[in-house]
Amino acid sequence: MIQRVYENAMRCKAFTQVVVATDSTEIAEVIQQIGGKAIMTDPNIATGSDRAAIVAEQYPEMDVVVNLQGDEPFVKPRMLEQLVHPYLQGENPVMTTLACPLDIDSDYLNPGAVKVILDQHHDALYFSRAPIPYFRTTNPAPVYHHIGLYAFRYDFLMHYRTLAQTPLEITESLEQLRVLEHGFKIRVCLTEGKTLEINTPEEYEAAQQFVYSD
Repeated sequence: MIQRVYENAMRCKAFTQVVVATDSTEIAEVIQQIGGKAIMTDPNIATGSDRAAIVAEQYPEMDVVVNLQGDEPFVKPRMLEQLVHPYLQGENPVMTTLACPLDIDSDYLNPGAVKVILDQHHDALYFSRAPIPYFRTTNPAPVYHHIGLYAFRYDFLMHYRTLAQTPLEITESLEQLRVLEHGFKIRVCLTEGKTLEINTPEEYEAAQQFVYSD
């Protein structure tokens, strides 16, 4: 699965280098066998973004660092390009993430589907596993399905690592809430739809029948 994530990341033309950060010797060996680079990290690191920050310290020449986690074997290079699009356009947000339209019927009440609501500038107001917003009226308000890909301005990622974990981050188990709780903004880039993540045995079984296309 990690090999698939790595190979799809390598296909993204916006990336200049792809490195696998892992605490598993088995994963490191698989990546090295296909000619990739893997760096071993402490197994007790709190989040994927903290792990990315520790490895990124070795690459101070980078302007932007992407945290692409191992549960996204079907991520598309186009999605990664959309994630970093603001930086390619000369903008300089401290952090970006990705979202797509939420399927209200199937995912609004699903705690496994993280919801995100935005301000008028496409910055995140809040991420939650709970059903947000509450539809008190029949007037629809936009709500998006968050996709757990993150891009950081290098200097901010180094700062992120120094920030203490926050109550909402811990309560919802959503590392991006640390950024909002400390008063920073996250730009949300939109994509057409999500791919299949693998976090449960059921999703693993579904992946066996998943048809991948660009």
